[in-house]
Amino acid sequence: MDVASNPIKIAEMPDKSRRNTHMGVSNMSKEETDPVDSDSLGAVVASCQQGNRLAQRQLYDLCHQSIFRLAARIVGWQDAVDVTQEIFLQIFRSIGLFNGKSRFETWMYRLAVNESLQYLRRMRRWRNPTLDWEPMDDKHPEENAERKELLELALLRIDPELRAIFLLREVEGLSYQDIAKALQIPEGTVGSRLNRARRELQKILTEFGFEM
Repeated sequence: MDVASNPIKIAEMPDKSRRNTHMGVSNMSKEETDPVDSDSLGAVVASCQQGNRLAQRQLYDLCHQSIFRLAARIVGWQDAVDVTQEIFLQIFRSIGLFNGKSRFETWMYRLAVNESLQYLRRMRRWRNPTLDWEPMDDKHPEENAERKELLELALLRIDPELRAIFLLREVEGLSYQDIAKALQIPEGTVGSRLNRARRELQKILTEFGFEM
């Protein structure tokens, strides 16, 4: 029985990476995570396409933290474990269709975002996921807690599709081209939606009294 038919039980673990919420919304820092070596990832993906179960486990180990983090910020932490498991099921079922014309991460993020948004549509829970942001500066915990709460509330008030684009760009660090490929929309649309997301966030944060 392969991994796709015997789902990996994903342990819910807190995201320990740090986000800089001291900076303006349009200039938030990227996740401080070690990038996966593209050659190593390519070899693992190729083995997965040949049905190698060990490679499936390796792919999961390489990618599950970034997928879980993205899913959690779209659907909320309480549902992210189930959604992440479904995303990996989709990845393993569809990996034979990956043709290498785009980066694997781009293809993977498309599946992750689509599955997360479909989940929200099914559950009709567009406005109530719980996000997580950890401040960089631990010297002012009360101030950082307030920033964290305001950012969380602001992100919850924008459309999930705009939130997904914002997260892919500002948190995951994808290029406009990669986001366009991941979401299958024109690059110009990525730019306009990202600008709209930033404007809406800035407006909401200003209403909250957040100084950028």
